[in-house]
Amino acid sequence: MKRLGHLGTGIGWRPEIADAVEAMAGIDWVEAVAENLCPGHLPESLLRLRERGVTVVPHGVSLGLGGADRPAEDRLTALAERAEALHSPLVTEHIAFVRAGGALTASPLLEAGHLLPVPRTRDALDVLCENVRIAQSALPVPLAVENIAALIAWPGEELTEGQFLYELADRTGVSLLIDVANLHTNHVNRGEDPTKALAELPVEAIAYVHVAGGFERDGVWHDSHAHPIPDTVLDILTNLASRVTPPGVLLERDDNFPEAEELERELGAIRGALARATSTQARASETAEPEASASGARARATATTKAPAASQAAAASQAPTSQARASAAAQPEAPTAPKTAASKAPAAAQAPAREAQASAPDGPETAETGETPASDTSATSPAPTSQARASTTATPEVSAAAVPESAPSKAPAAAQAPAREAQASVPVPPEASAASKAPLASRASVGEVTDSHDFGPGDSFASAPEGARQRLALAQAALLSALVAGTPVPEGFDRVRLGVQSRALGAKRADVVAKVAPELPEILGAGYRPAFLAYAHGHPMADGYRHDALDFAAHLLLGGQPEDAEARRRLREWWLDRSGPAPRSQRPTARLARATRRVLLRR
Repeated sequence: MKRLGHLGTGIGWRPEIADAVEAMAGIDWVEAVAENLCPGHLPESLLRLRERGVTVVPHGVSLGLGGADRPAEDRLTALAERAEALHSPLVTEHIAFVRAGGALTASPLLEAGHLLPVPRTRDALDVLCENVRIAQSALPVPLAVENIAALIAWPGEELTEGQFLYELADRTGVSLLIDVANLHTNHVNRGEDPTKALAELPVEAIAYVHVAGGFERDGVWHDSHAHPIPDTVLDILTNLASRVTPPGVLLERDDNFPEAEELERELGAIRGALARATSTQARASETAEPEASASGARARATATTKAPAASQAAAASQAPTSQARASAAAQPEAPTAPKTAASKAPAAAQAPAREAQASAPDGPETAETGETPASDTSATSPAPTSQARASTTATPEVSAAAVPESAPSKAPAAAQAPAREAQASVPVPPEASAASKAPLASRASVGEVTDSHDFGPGDSFASAPEGARQRLALAQAALLSALVAGTPVPEGFDRVRLGVQSRALGAKRADVVAKVAPELPEILGAGYRPAFLAYAHGHPMADGYRHDALDFAAHLLLGGQPEDAEARRRLREWWLDRSGPAPRSQRPTARLARATRRVLLRR
């Protein structure tokens, strides 16, 4: 295992705020979108930060670990190269799928251009676990994976988010990047309680935490990363920090960048949220100590009262005890039945402690190359969960996360009490049967990340059943096709919410294309956005954003657009400069014919 040191407070590095980040005091580390970096030509700003000892973590957005296909070797190699170039202690990615179709479904490969949620089913979990292991084996540093924000919910889900993440971490040894803003998003959009999610999380597996802002429109929360952090998100951060001290916390801002002073105020708000967790824990500890002393005094008084009676009973039992010892010596020793983990300790004692004593540590991400809130129930940190979770066995089907929520009622009340009153130490690993894997809490203390090739305690590199991949591939392709190609909505999905997601994907696609090809909005003016959205509705993205920009321009030119002759000439020149070999071919007409054929074949 490799130990991830204390990261502290950081901010997402973006080119637009590079100078401001360099000038900020108290920035311990930064995170950069991996796909926007070239290992051989790293931005000077990042190099200067590295020279100052600032840690840089590459944050991937295009692996698609939650997709039905295994991670592409070239994408893994690219992520590994960036980690090595930056001397990073770890890399991070998302629990999401970003493309669907292809060989598994015998259909065209579609790109989402966005992080889409994975169904929380056994099939999806099996596939995700294998994909994570493949990534771990290919990367030179440990991997942490992030929970994402979702506008939509899959029908027929079998696990909660906390259960899903617990099993993923337990089966693979992967660390977690917890985005508290995404917990808030899922609270508003899917009705999921962030407090319950935090209670179910394996907090000892947390590598670091993301914090970001968003906005609400028509009852839907959009995780924009372009707005200030709301108080509800800061409350969830305080809730999390009251359970465990996160090794690092990072502010994300991807668009609509404010002045440096505003960013520093948001960083101050994050530090304040962490400090509130510390003071809450300190008050709880001060209250608990007198109660513990009084309880101990009462116990001693009770023991003193019972002592005479115990002495008399002991004297009266001397002779029978001697006879019993003689009889036992004359008989062969009976074999002792092996105990299971459940018989060795109360259920609540098996579950990792949910709380650790906290002390304050000193639109969503997109690869630009080839990619009024509802009341939040987490504002007040509740008592830690007393839910018992049995040790996960080597057989995925017999999973701890599958235990019904009624399971805690089966455990004696006395067994549940220790979990409710757990203090801030890293939990002591519970006992486990020979057939069980060691619980996640025993493999690492808080902030410890496993080595890239360490898949988990006692775990083997088991492949997901091909049937599971096939089923997941068909489901994801049907959903993505409905979102980006206008095919029918799959059964069980909310049609209205899918419409919101589809429009959000189109808007984001237009925004990113405008960033990677800023000449297009300049040439087309106010007509750029409506023209692109009309194009996107019937033309799913089949490659990266740069190809998307070229295909959009070709589509307009083939349709005789734009109407203004000068704008059309400039657009044609732009397309010819970027669509062919360098230097430009002397046969532009032939190149335009080839592009026309390519676009027509995609229809």
